[in-house]
Amino acid sequence: MIQTARAYAIQHNRPRNLNNLSKRSTSMIIALSGTPGSGKSTVGKKLADHLGWPRYYIGGIRREMARKRGMTLGEYNKLGETDPSTDREPDEYQKKLGETHDNFIIEGRTSWYFIPHAFKIFLDVDEHAGAERVWKELQKENTRNEAAGLQSVEDVLQSHRERKHSDALRYKAYYNIDAYDPKQYDVVIDTTSLNPDQVFNEVLKTVKKAIDKRG
Repeated sequence: MIQTARAYAIQHNRPRNLNNLSKRSTSMIIALSGTPGSGKSTVGKKLADHLGWPRYYIGGIRREMARKRGMTLGEYNKLGETDPSTDREPDEYQKKLGETHDNFIIEGRTSWYFIPHAFKIFLDVDEHAGAERVWKELQKENTRNEAAGLQSVEDVLQSHRERKHSDALRYKAYYNIDAYDPKQYDVVIDTTSLNPDQVFNEVLKTVKKAIDKRG
């Protein structure tokens, strides 16, 4: 599993635009989560590039595991409702990562739980706005193959609802947690009326404040 997971860690060897963050002695792990279409991946990539930190994408690991079984992510999530190994493998990986590494960004529904000392950020969005965003991305040539049979915004919305339902069942059964409960996070940001740059700026402000408090 380690080899698979490393494929989703983006290394940044030359930190850029750090705005003095790199000069702080305080170390930090940033755990990103949120509702579908809230902009987690976009923000995670921009933040990793800005800080020069590696980014770990648990969703990418799960998609690769599903692909190797010849399944869509939705089918794999459904399997996970009765087969805990579909979650346990990536979850154990991120737990170990939090115990052995520092100064990285991790994007995953359960990252806040398995890395409790992380700075936890939750991005929320109106479900219809989230579905619209994802649908627009799926229309782009380079993401067309990810549509998995989705033919409309309504299809995307339904797939998001099914994913959240599956997440809720699995995480409650295996860990007795609610990954969508905003009370589990240090910061909650509603991205419904924000563009990607605005979301990034809001997240960056919260990160700077957290570093100031820890420093």
